[in-house]
Amino acid sequence: MAQRDLYEVLGVPRTASAEDIRKAYRKLARRCHPDVNPGDKAAEERFKEISVANDVLSDPDKRKLYDEFGPEALQAGFDAARARAYAAGGGPAGPEFDVGGVGRFARFEDLFGDLFGHAGRGAAQPGADAEAEVEIDFLDAIRGTTAQIAVQRSEACARCAGSGSEPGSGSSCGECGGSGQVRVGRGPIDFVRSCPRCGGAGRVAGRPCTTCAGRGETAHPERLSVRIPAGVDTGSRIRVAGKGAPGRGGAPAGDLYIVVRVRPHPLLERRGADLYLDLPVTIGEAALGATITVPTPDGPLRVRVPPGSQSGKHLRVRGHGVPPLKTGQRGDLYLRLMVQVPVDQNETLREALRTIESAYGRDPRSDLRL
Repeated sequence: MAQRDLYEVLGVPRTASAEDIRKAYRKLARRCHPDVNPGDKAAEERFKEISVANDVLSDPDKRKLYDEFGPEALQAGFDAARARAYAAGGGPAGPEFDVGGVGRFARFEDLFGDLFGHAGRGAAQPGADAEAEVEIDFLDAIRGTTAQIAVQRSEACARCAGSGSEPGSGSSCGECGGSGQVRVGRGPIDFVRSCPRCGGAGRVAGRPCTTCAGRGETAHPERLSVRIPAGVDTGSRIRVAGKGAPGRGGAPAGDLYIVVRVRPHPLLERRGADLYLDLPVTIGEAALGATITVPTPDGPLRVRVPPGSQSGKHLRVRGHGVPPLKTGQRGDLYLRLMVQVPVDQNETLREALRTIESAYGRDPRSDLRL
């Protein structure tokens, strides 16, 4: 199935601003979050889809590449400079080629490797990237943590060395003479490509390996200790190099990408890099002012409540929000004052409240109009 356009996934135009993308992602994430739709596989897949779209479009560099090259830019090992050279018709006289062999492409088969089956590289094939998911607490996402993740990893079969054939059962390829390469093309220049019969291995497969059943790899469970940096959010992706699928023919393994899912907090709300907390205060603290202790992700903090503070007023505590994941400044913590009225009342308290009531002087709802 073709991959959906990432802008379509989030329901925004290609001209959408970073703020438009953030708002669209938060709206969809709240609707499709697995915690809101327990047991709904379709919602879970939709949540993963919008998380990937947000990961790309909220990153200026990734978004620029996606806008220029489309989904191909998201593939592991994508080379933007080489793709631009191809698109510009780069050749022997182009900027990416050096006939003396000291430039990026030392041989014609290197330049046209993608077109002719990675010629000159034998059966070498980098391993595919893999993906896993980890769920962490809200405060761990703010502070950073180390998560233990269980994954199923594949590795080259030890018995057949990744060939998929029972040792000693294969034979030399008759089409390429065991070299793994054949020449193609006519005229003054010809090219080499991987042999289509043996895939560049130089040998034709024999009986399937009894250990891996011809797959060339075996799977085994592995526990990884992954460092989760401070500031991650739902949809953040953490790269663990070399922990993806194994490569073939001596090529490196792919990478493992850990997709983060953050459990909501009962008291704190995150809006971008800022945090919001409803802070209960007494009538006296709001009216007369006070210095009170409030909890923050960094520990208890003393905060000044100005005299005459109304319920709903926001107090800004600079630098106590979400740490920057890559670059930028740390967010702020906003405290919304919530004036609490005593529940247990006696005559003395009621008399005091009547005195307070008389101090208003005017109806506080006199300017309320619809």
